[in-house]
Amino acid sequence: MASVAIVVPCYNEGGRLPVSRFEAGLRELRDVRFVFVNDGSTDDTLVRLRGLREQAPDRVDVLDRPTNEGKGEAVRAGVLYAVESAPRFVGYWDADLATPLDAIGRFCALLDQRPDLEMVFGARVQLLGRLVERRAARHYLGRVFATAVSLMLQLKIYDTQCGAKLFRVTPVLKELFREPFLTRWAFDVELLARLIRARRGTAEPQADEVIYEYPLETWVDVPGSKVRVLDILRAGGGLVRIYGHYLARRRAVVRST
Repeated sequence: MASVAIVVPCYNEGGRLPVSRFEAGLRELRDVRFVFVNDGSTDDTLVRLRGLREQAPDRVDVLDRPTNEGKGEAVRAGVLYAVESAPRFVGYWDADLATPLDAIGRFCALLDQRPDLEMVFGARVQLLGRLVERRAARHYLGRVFATAVSLMLQLKIYDTQCGAKLFRVTPVLKELFREPFLTRWAFDVELLARLIRARRGTAEPQADEVIYEYPLETWVDVPGSKVRVLDILRAGGGLVRIYGHYLARRRAVVRST
C-alpha cells in the first residue's frame, strides 16, 4: 500500500487535465497513490479520470460526486477517504499541476527530516533562480488577501491559497476535516482556523510550530483556472465568517477566564 495519498479535486478539467504528466507521476512516484475527486463535472472529466484508474487500479481511486459542492468539500471528501487506508502522509494538489508532482517528494523528505512538523504548504514566492509565474492581478490581490489572513489568524503565513499541501496523518488530522467547511474558496484558511482553535490554551504545539511553508521551485499559472478575481473578493467575505465562527468566540472565552 502506498504511504502517500494525494487528493486531486476536479471540476470540468476535461480540456486541461495533464493526463500524460499524471501518467509519468504514476511511473516515477511509486509510493504515491492518487485520489481524484470528480466534483459534479459536466464535461468529460470523469471519463479521463477513469482512464487513469484503468492504467493503475491499485494506485488510482476516483470518487464521483454528482453535485458540484466546491473545491473545499471535494478536498474534504477525498482526504477522509484517503486516510482510511492509513498512509503516512496525505495531501491535496491542484489538478492543473501548476505545482509539478516532483514537489511531493521534497515535501515528504521535509516531514521525514522534521518529526515536529505536521503540515507542509507550498508557497509561491518569486525568488531569483525559481520559476514562479502568476498573473499580476491575481498576484497582487492574493497578497492583499494573504495579509488579511495573517492579521486575522495572528499567524505569519505568506501563502494560504497555494493548491499544494501535505499533512502528516495523525488522529488530529481527521478531526480537522470532519465537519463540512463554511466557505467554498477560503477553506484553506478555515482549516488553519480550526487548528488554531483546537490548540489554543493547550500544551499541544501551536500552529506556527507545526506548519512549514516551502518556497516552490516551480509554479506556473495555467490558463483556464476556475478561480476568478471575483472569487478572491468573495473569499474576503468568507474570512468574516471564519473569524466569527472559529476565533471570535474563543477569544471572548479566553478574555473572560
